[in-house]
Amino acid sequence: MPPIKVMIVDDSAVVRQVLSATLGEDHAIEIIGTAVDPVFALERMKTCWPDVIVLDVEMPRMDGITFLRKIMAERPTPVVICSTLTEKGSETALQALSAGAVCVVTKPRMGLKQFLMDSSDDLVSAVKVAARANVRRLLAASQAAPMPPAPKLSADAILPPGTAMAQTTETVVAIGTSTGGTQALEAVLRALPRVCPGIVVVQHMPEKFTGAFAQRLDTLCEVEVREARHGDRVVPGRVLIAPGGRHMLLKRSGAQYVVDVVDGPPVSRHRPSVDVLFRSVARFAGRNAVGIIMTGMGDDGARGLKEMHDAGAWTVAQDEASCVVYGMPKEAVKLGAVDRILPLRDIPSAILGRISRKG
Repeated sequence: MPPIKVMIVDDSAVVRQVLSATLGEDHAIEIIGTAVDPVFALERMKTCWPDVIVLDVEMPRMDGITFLRKIMAERPTPVVICSTLTEKGSETALQALSAGAVCVVTKPRMGLKQFLMDSSDDLVSAVKVAARANVRRLLAASQAAPMPPAPKLSADAILPPGTAMAQTTETVVAIGTSTGGTQALEAVLRALPRVCPGIVVVQHMPEKFTGAFAQRLDTLCEVEVREARHGDRVVPGRVLIAPGGRHMLLKRSGAQYVVDVVDGPPVSRHRPSVDVLFRSVARFAGRNAVGIIMTGMGDDGARGLKEMHDAGAWTVAQDEASCVVYGMPKEAVKLGAVDRILPLRDIPSAILGRISRKG
């Protein structure tokens, strides 16, 4: 198999040097060039087009987001954003993911060279994931026609306090996803009505990104979407997204479902981990749950989904054709953890159909 051709675009000479050295040490990667800004990069890429672009955001002459959109419009190519975005707030990173970037690696302002050297394995992994990503699928999801935000109602407004349904969530939907998941989650959640089961989500994202991601989804969806806080209730019409850097578990408190947000070591190399969430859902919700595993690299969530399946939950995997990376769903299917394999567009109606049959 030929090596993955990589172009590095960053105005920092240190970043270009260290990234070239660390990525180039892997025999599966070939650095075909570096550029101080996107204008130089476009000239270099005319003679040899890369398989993956590693891209900064703040650069002279053309910023990285503008360059990303230009590339995706003219010749879609996997892009890994490598920037200091988290320190400035993650809205720009969300713009990059919405524009078609496969993933974002956050670099610090201080100790940059050491960080890049220490994170070489993660950077190599990000490039390899990007090389296998279905970028056209990412782009199609990011360019979906916008839907005007619906008037917002709280869960209590939908289900007044004191009624039986407000006190007990009959069904919990647990969703796990990773690479390509920001677009996939948006597609699923925007298709759901206000009155739908409570949903708990693990999307592999760095710390500080998930809050802005949840806020953005909340403006686009009829359901309430927010970053989970310790002790939050899972109620109809609410989506709780696990905060980056912490695990989220489902617990039962009398007749109510709540989430615990806890520290702990990475599980399946991730924190938050889909396996952690799914295992807790299997234990505390059992057959009163729906488990959904979507696009993502690796196998996080596959074992947890099998535990949900064995506990009587109804389980779904996104199909290969609609995945950006068919890793996590593939591993779940291999384990026999999946009741249905569905394209992304059919997952919202499947959730609602399953709930109506239970009712």
